[in-house]
Amino acid sequence: MLNFNHLRAFYEAARLLNVTKAAEALCITQPAVSHQIKLLEQYCKVKLFGKRGRRIYLTDEGKIIFQHASKIFEMGRNLEHRIDDIIGKSGGYLHIGCVTIYADSLLPVLLRKFHLAHKNIKIHVDKGSSLQMSNNLHDYKDSVAIIAKIRDDSNMRFIPLFQEELVLITPPDYHLDKRRRVSFHELAGEPIILKEVGSGIRKLTENCFGKALENINIIAEMSTMEVIKEMVEAGDGISFLTRREVRKEIDEGKLSTIPIGDRDLFMPIYVAFLANRPLSLAAKLFIDFILVFSNYKFFVFFIK
Repeated sequence: MLNFNHLRAFYEAARLLNVTKAAEALCITQPAVSHQIKLLEQYCKVKLFGKRGRRIYLTDEGKIIFQHASKIFEMGRNLEHRIDDIIGKSGGYLHIGCVTIYADSLLPVLLRKFHLAHKNIKIHVDKGSSLQMSNNLHDYKDSVAIIAKIRDDSNMRFIPLFQEELVLITPPDYHLDKRRRVSFHELAGEPIILKEVGSGIRKLTENCFGKALENINIIAEMSTMEVIKEMVEAGDGISFLTRREVRKEIDEGKLSTIPIGDRDLFMPIYVAFLANRPLSLAAKLFIDFILVFSNYKFFVFFIK
């Protein structure tokens, strides 16, 4: 008889093409994942994975098994969501994805207020880049997400919440500080520290550079804003962050900002969800709740 624990271990490893990440997703050890895959291969009497250097890939037989396993676990996720709908009348679960900056600042405030109105709903929060949280929606790990729009996606719905102003930050007394405004083309030779690929800030920055992006001097790519600010303060380079995130350092004289481009830059922030996936009652309640708040002065106060 087919063992679904073996199949789950294979599915996660095949989905991620990485046994270590599969182990993290399943909260078990890497040897345990490898052992379960081996047992499934013995059951199927075929090799499901091959290796190229340190990387693994699916064999032809593995691809067939993965296709069927994907359908099985998708049905399981759908069943979980239907159960959420059923029990949502008195409780339920809410899985939220949120970009890290808001997961650590905005979301706790929102969730405290949401919890006061819906005490029986259990909440799980994932945080990461906008790309990671978008992928979580597609993988059915989260029901809703607070993210920047980093790509056109017909399978997703985006409801605007607020906008963040993006600014060019430099060390104090930088040689461009006295300029009233600089163009993106003029930054081609400057040492630039960028946010990681997949973040809303990175996407907006790349769009603004346009063709000039090929010529810019990227000295580092970082996921942590604090590290970026420290590097800029130290004079290692210049970067782009939201004004709210650098307001304290600007007031203290640790960082400077220079107007860039022909207009101020704003990055829209959205609440997003899959268009073709029925939302649980808990998810619907949260979206309704956050839309009410988006009409209040709360968000304006938050981003100032």
